[in-house]
Amino acid sequence: MEVQQFYYDNKIVKNFIYATLLWGVVGMLVGLMLAFMFMFPNYTDGISWLSFGRLRPLHTNAVIFAFVGNAIFAGVYYSIQRLLKARMFSDLLSKINFWGWQLIIVSAALTLPLGYTTSKEYAELEWPIDIAIALIWVVFGANLIGTIIKRRQRHIYVAIWFYLATFVTVAVLHIFNSMELPVSALKSYSAYAGVQDALVQWWYGHNAVAFFLTTPFLGLMYYFIPKAANRPVYSYKLSIVHFWSLIFIYIWAGPHHLLYTALPDWAQNLGVAFSVMLIAPSWGGMINGLLTLRGAWDKVRVDPVLKFMVVAVTGYGMATFEGPMLSLKNVNAIAHFSDWIIAHVHVGALAWNGFLTFGMVYWLVPRMFKTKLWSLKLANFHFWIGTLGIIMYALPMYVAGFVQASMWKQFRPDGNLVYGNFLETVKQIMPMYWMRAIGGTMFLTGMLILVYNIIMTIRQGSKVEDELAEAPALEKVTAKRTSGEGWHTWLERRPVRLTIYATIAILIGGMVQIIPSLMVDDYIPQISSVKPYTPLELEGRDLYIREGCVGCHSQMIRPFRSEVARYGEYSKAGEYVYDHPFLWGSKRTGPDLHRVGKKYSDSWHFNHMYDPQAVSEGSIMPSYKWMIKNKHDRSNITAKMNAMVTLGVPYTEEDIANAETSMAEQSAAIEKNLYADPDFAASYEADKAAAAEAGEEFVEMRDREIVSLIAYLQRLGTDIKVEE
Repeated sequence: MEVQQFYYDNKIVKNFIYATLLWGVVGMLVGLMLAFMFMFPNYTDGISWLSFGRLRPLHTNAVIFAFVGNAIFAGVYYSIQRLLKARMFSDLLSKINFWGWQLIIVSAALTLPLGYTTSKEYAELEWPIDIAIALIWVVFGANLIGTIIKRRQRHIYVAIWFYLATFVTVAVLHIFNSMELPVSALKSYSAYAGVQDALVQWWYGHNAVAFFLTTPFLGLMYYFIPKAANRPVYSYKLSIVHFWSLIFIYIWAGPHHLLYTALPDWAQNLGVAFSVMLIAPSWGGMINGLLTLRGAWDKVRVDPVLKFMVVAVTGYGMATFEGPMLSLKNVNAIAHFSDWIIAHVHVGALAWNGFLTFGMVYWLVPRMFKTKLWSLKLANFHFWIGTLGIIMYALPMYVAGFVQASMWKQFRPDGNLVYGNFLETVKQIMPMYWMRAIGGTMFLTGMLILVYNIIMTIRQGSKVEDELAEAPALEKVTAKRTSGEGWHTWLERRPVRLTIYATIAILIGGMVQIIPSLMVDDYIPQISSVKPYTPLELEGRDLYIREGCVGCHSQMIRPFRSEVARYGEYSKAGEYVYDHPFLWGSKRTGPDLHRVGKKYSDSWHFNHMYDPQAVSEGSIMPSYKWMIKNKHDRSNITAKMNAMVTLGVPYTEEDIANAETSMAEQSAAIEKNLYADPDFAASYEADKAAAAEAGEEFVEMRDREIVSLIAYLQRLGTDIKVEE
């Protein structure tokens, strides 16, 4: 039998590890900044690109796609070469994958703080970057599949099943959710509207968690835990059941993010049913991971790598038990929109993704640099401070969630809300926000310890070189099943067929959910009184999106007595037919805004945006002074309205031709309303006089951004008339 020599590409793995550490620090640092903004909302006062609404998507994208994404690539590029006994298919594709992904991350780091965002959770990046993501992901997939084709190991190990499912599903999710119509170089509108947009987004959003934060990490778990423990995987049969049941069931569960919303009941109930079923395959994977360590528990006590991995798999088990529980309607009615969800998300992110990445890095770096870890004591200290950080983060958020939910729903004997002012709930949970910030500081400290330990390990090690390996060439065998060969064993040597079956498994659930929402005309009941936004309101909506207001405010009143009493009539599906994109939100740091239109005066909104604490005592909303000063560029309104027409919004040619006149009239009316406030009038005239004396250009109030935003806010929820 011919034995062939070849070299593993270790340099690409090294590059992805470096990127993982760099972006991990950046992403967690931004997250910690956001945590402290809850106590000090104005510590970046006046700096628009450091406001909470703009930094929040930067944090989520940096942690998910920069930190976790680079960790996935590092683990996949290392493990797949050794599992297949082959160098990566193309060094050029590997380099394009690395540098292209870093360019995407840098693009996100520049555009998101500048307010270029689609506002769709985990998919905030604008259309040129979406195209770049798709292209680089195809490069990764081509490299992955090319390596499988030229392999020297006949059977495809379980980790690679998960890698293949990740590649296929993320591609499908990203392409369908990113269907958008460009208006300019960095502005687009979602191809879907309202309820359809919400369904597609959370089909993507939930499965981004499933197929970017879960399945690739399960593949890494199946490779690195046996390697670190020097033990075989506990059960081959369980891994088969785990893989196929997980990828089939997971794709159906997205609607559980939209329970009690305007989404049709059948879609909600479908999401609940499959979410409950998810606990079986998820815990099957957890059990397979933990029982792989049987007989190695003495090693776990002293080896920080295994400690991180044990807590990671345990965190995965906790999060995947809690997820199905949160999808039960009676539980979701309490938890949704509260800080309970923040706790749930971070148990998965910090424990499962964070700790598995840390364990992998601590295992990989000494081997690649041919040395020992510089300090086991520091690694163990990192483990304990990180674990305590997770606890200090999650537990207060669980408490905050319960406090919020119970206060939101309490009534007096006379039928009025006990806590009618939303800010009463905010004041009660401020101590929990302090504890969350402390926990986040501990976790970031652990990350910095890891970076220091790895730098010192690298300094004492050797230069990373491509690693010499040898294996016999793969001999051709019959494509048919041989005598005594199991069906799945046969499938493991047919990677193309395995990939096709996996694709079919994930497409079934998506097609059942998505196709009816897009193809059935009466999916959304029509409401004749609902009209498109005026040009000025459309411009104001884009400002609302730019500033990330959806990160703190929902626009979805659920049919609960407490919400109707607090906010007004519950939301109807037909009210959102012209919303590209939808803005239902997923967290209430502030009150719901769907019925805020005409509830307050224009002056109230103006003063609230200028100094929220002066208007609402105890508010943790930051000020938006730049919107009050900035001239609003509305020159692109014709292109925006034409794009909306293409998407089905019934603007007439006359509407578009008269857009400038319409905006001038509506903005002048708002300016007149603001003048009714004597304090505003005096301040405004003083500013005008000062500008004239200094010879500076003075921007009329009607031309400023704040006026457009007020127009949008005053429109919200006013299309339907509800008798008191």
